Amino acid sequence: MGDRTSLTLHAGMKGMSENVLLNCKNRSLTITANVEIPQGGANGVILAQGGRFGGWSLYFKDGKPIYTYNFLGLQRFNVAAAQAVPAGTATIRFEFAYDGGGLAKGGLGTIYVNGTKVAEGRIEKTQPMIFSADETADVGVDDAMPVTEDYKIFDNEFTGKIHRVTIDVKEIGAGTRAEAAKAGDEAAAKKARVTN
Repeated sequence: MGDRTSLTLHAGMKGMSENVLLNCKNRSLTITANVEIPQGGANGVILAQGGRFGGWSLYFKDGKPIYTYNFLGLQRFNVAAAQAVPAGTATIRFEFAYDGGGLAKGGLGTIYVNGTKVAEGRIEKTQPMIFSADETADVGVDDAMPVTEDYKIFDNEFTGKIHRVTIDVKEIGAGTRAEAAKAGDEAAAKKARVTN
């Protein structure tokens, strides 16, 4: 992937090893999925990377979008919407604001549906280097050992339609929560100087 910071994927793209997907580790990122939700609600995976011993998955369960980060198979951090997404076209966006300050830090995960925030939660730890030597990234399914126990192996295909999924990553060390807070403080300080 070189220096690329954006990658668009489509339904049916699966079996992608880590070196053919953008590196999502140690950085802030956004995953945006344009989907069709069926009548009765959606289930299944939009995009997953890794497996039982480390990885992440953006998926639907009982009509609700969820993001799970699996830290080395030891801990799972979930960011889950409370309400189901109604039938029709929808844009599901997951944002991860990396804390920064080195490798393997945590961050804040947020899910948006059609631009409205529907869930937020902490991901306390992340893997710094690799998820797996043999698990892959897959669109519309988690093709081998599942990232989460919320769905079963070989029974997690997305029940709606995926038009496209775009991953956008920040430069490593850029776009962290700490930098955003610092920028906010500088803006507040500048505003105070102007008004005084």
